[in-house]
Amino acid sequence: MESFSFLLIISIFYLLFKIWNWINNVRDQQCYILDYQCYKPSDDRMVGTEFCGEVIKRNKNLGLNEYKFLLKAIVSSGIGEQTYAPRIMFSGREESPKLEDGILEMEEFFHDSIEKVLSRAGISPQEIDLLVVNVSMLSTVPSLCSRIINHYKMRPDIKSFNLTGMGCSASLISLDIVRNVFKSYKNKFALLVTSESLSPNWYAGNDRSMILSNCLFRSGGCAVLLTNNKSLKHRAMFKLKCLVRTHHGAKDDSYGCCIQREDDKGRMGFHLSKSLPKAATRSFVDNLRVITPKILPVRELVRFMAVSLLKKWNVVRHGSSHKGASQGPIKAGVNFKSGVDHFCIHTGGKAVIDGIGISLDLTEYDLEPARMTLHRFGNTSASSLWYVLAYMEAKKRLKKGDKVLMISFGAGFKCNSCLWEVVRDLGDGNVWKDEIYMYPPKTLVNPYMEKFGWIQDEDPSTFNPGD
Repeated sequence: MESFSFLLIISIFYLLFKIWNWINNVRDQQCYILDYQCYKPSDDRMVGTEFCGEVIKRNKNLGLNEYKFLLKAIVSSGIGEQTYAPRIMFSGREESPKLEDGILEMEEFFHDSIEKVLSRAGISPQEIDLLVVNVSMLSTVPSLCSRIINHYKMRPDIKSFNLTGMGCSASLISLDIVRNVFKSYKNKFALLVTSESLSPNWYAGNDRSMILSNCLFRSGGCAVLLTNNKSLKHRAMFKLKCLVRTHHGAKDDSYGCCIQREDDKGRMGFHLSKSLPKAATRSFVDNLRVITPKILPVRELVRFMAVSLLKKWNVVRHGSSHKGASQGPIKAGVNFKSGVDHFCIHTGGKAVIDGIGISLDLTEYDLEPARMTLHRFGNTSASSLWYVLAYMEAKKRLKKGDKVLMISFGAGFKCNSCLWEVVRDLGDGNVWKDEIYMYPPKTLVNPYMEKFGWIQDEDPSTFNPGD
């Protein structure tokens, strides 16, 4: 009897130990953001209306029809006059870039944002255990990772990942790498660096599907410091709750809707096809199917299921009354605000923001951070999410316990999303600090039509670009 009692006590203690060990390991696998720093280039790189006109005029392959197309695109883009371009544009060499131009563009960002985020967090470069860099359209040897490691003299045992070709959704892909490494190693620091190199990627032809990217993309970047050290959670800003990645590369139209290629004259550029909105919608819907049960309360999921079953029953009983109806943006039918407080949307363009707003039934208050980021900084590719997050922080919207949903799209075609929990009240302005009081402005209308609207009345037979 005593032996049985002893074995029973040992078994109970062993079970309690295993449960405690499992809980402890799960806590060590958490992913926290300690700090992040968006990049704000110097004012001499700011792109105004006059300068845009000069750059377009330098392209001798454009005619009146292309001018009209570009004017319509930039007027409706949602982009303002205070975005930034690489230095190569201001020296007039965008059609003849050198490798050095792309590298210097990235190093200018690296040395600014990385130094700021590490200094503010009180972390030395030698304490970084994991480095993930994503710059889609610049591949160098040694890699950009190696350049950062060399500049900051990081440890020889640092784990580094250099991602290219991932497009505008690369930030969350990099975050997924950090999250998975954190599951295997305790008490680590990770540095996530995200940007895009525009210097070597200016399109100098006249293919409309390729000159569009010249209008939309602008310079930017962000350095994010993360950890899984639970003893530092009181210093953390955000805690990662879940992350979902959706990849439609197996679908030919999705794969080819957003792709780098040469035009019929051999000029390299970035092609955006007319099937892009359809590809984005499909990937977004599939992504929502997976992440929705992870982020919404059970009561909302039950309500949605009940409403959906009732609608199906009514359709079966009475027949559909909407046959042949026009197809607009698909509404999710779920109240996402029951589990999400803030929506951090990729600034891929005004149409992207509008589409997500309609699909998730969001208000202008919800969409304001994305609209203001697009207006002030343009589409900074993979780093745009962090500018949107910084806007929310600067506006003092982020309170302890709030949930933030990030949504991004990228070439491939990919839709990635994740949910953050705000760990403490936040109010630092980050890159918006000195100007947040000016936003939102009274109007988001840019002055391009006022300045260049006369092009619409020009006669092709008498038009002279040099006038």
